Amino acid sequence: MNAERLLTRFLEYVEIDTTANETSRSYPSSAGQWELGTLLVRQLQSHGLADVHQDEHGLVWAMIAATAPGDIPTIAFNAHLDTSPETSGTNIKPQVIRNYGGSDLVLPGDPRQVIRVAENPALQTLQGATLITSDGTTLLGGDDKAGIAVIVEAAAHLSQHPEIPHGPIRLLFTCDEEIGRGVSHVELDKLGAVVCYTLDGSGAGEIDVETFSADLATVTVRGVNIHPSIAKGRMVNALRTAGEFLARLPRDRLAPEATDGRMGFIHPYYIDGGVGQAVIKLILRDFRTPELARHAGLLAALAAEVEEVFPGVKIDVAITRQYRNMADGLAREPRAVEYAERAHQRLGRLAKRTIVRGGTDGALLTEKGLPSPNLSTGQHNPHSRLEWACLDEMMEATKVLVELVQVWAEAE
Repeated sequence: MNAERLLTRFLEYVEIDTTANETSRSYPSSAGQWELGTLLVRQLQSHGLADVHQDEHGLVWAMIAATAPGDIPTIAFNAHLDTSPETSGTNIKPQVIRNYGGSDLVLPGDPRQVIRVAENPALQTLQGATLITSDGTTLLGGDDKAGIAVIVEAAAHLSQHPEIPHGPIRLLFTCDEEIGRGVSHVELDKLGAVVCYTLDGSGAGEIDVETFSADLATVTVRGVNIHPSIAKGRMVNALRTAGEFLARLPRDRLAPEATDGRMGFIHPYYIDGGVGQAVIKLILRDFRTPELARHAGLLAALAAEVEEVFPGVKIDVAITRQYRNMADGLAREPRAVEYAERAHQRLGRLAKRTIVRGGTDGALLTEKGLPSPNLSTGQHNPHSRLEWACLDEMMEATKVLVELVQVWAEAE
C-alpha cells in the first residue's frame, strides 16, 4: 500500500469545501459534495472498478468484483462526503507534520489554536508519525475524508493485486451525514450487502458497536411584538422568554460539558428569532433509547414553567426522531464485528469494542436492517479547528480493510 498516495488523496479531498447546510432543501445540501463525488468517480474508474457512478442524489457507488470462487456474500464500505457545519470548512489549508516530535502543535493561521498533548493523549504514542492539521482557522475535514481516503486506497490496492482473495465488495459514499440525511436515498437492495462497515471512527484499532439514540427538539417560543413605546402590559418578548428557558436547562448534568461515557444529554445548539418569535434547537442523546422520552418530558415541563413566568407566551416543543443505538441490530449479525476483530488479530493488533457518543450513517443503516459497525480511520477532534489526523493510523485502517475482505472470503 502507498502511504504517499494516501496522503495526496486526503489532502486533495479536504481542500474541497463540502460543508453540510442544514437550512438547504436540496440533496446534497452543498455543491462541494457534488464536486468531491465527481472526483471520486474519476479516481475509482481509473482503478478499474465496476459500476462506478454518481446518482441523481450525489451518492457515489462502485463495485470491486470478487477474486475468490464460491458463494461469498457481498460486504460494503461506506464513508460520507460532507463535513460538519459547526466549524467553517471553507478555504482549508492542511498542514503536514512529518516525524512528529511529541510536543504541542501551534497552528499557524491562528496561534491561539494549540493542539496540546495534555488534551490529546493519543499523541503520546505517535512520535515519529505523520500528522495533518488545519491552519487553525477552519476544521480539517478528517471527519470523514480520512474514511474516504482509506476506502479509496484499499480499493486501489485490491485492484492492483487480484491475487488477494475476496468476495464482492460494494463501495458507497453518502452525503449530508452530519445533518442526519446520510442514508435518506440509500436503497439497500441496490447495495446488496449482508453487512456494511462505516469508516468514520477515531484513532486506530477501535470498532464502534454502539451509538447514541438521538432525537431533535425544536422549541418555538411565540410572544407578542408591539412598538416598545406602547409596550407596557402588552409586549411579551420571545427572546427574553427563550433566555429564561435556556437558563433553566440542567448545567451540572444532562449537558455535554458535564457528561461522558454512557451518560446522555440535552444540548441546545441553535437559536434564532426576535421579539415576536424565537426558535431553539436542541439535540437529545442517550444510549438507552427510552431515556429520550424523559429528556423530551423535561423540556415540556420547563416550557410549562416558563409560560407561567411570562403570561401570554406560548411555547411549543416538537420532537423529531433521528437515529437509534446500533447495538440491537448488530446483535442480529455477529459476523460483522467478529470478522472485523479477526482482521485486526491477523495483523497482530488487538481490536477494542467501543461506544461512540454520537451517530454514524451506520446507525441508520443498521436500523434499516443492514448491520454496520464503525471502524477507525485515524481522525481526531472532529468538528473542531483543533482537528487532526494521523497518516500512520490511516494506513493501519487501510490494511484492516484489505485483511477484512480476506477474512470474509475464507470464512464463507
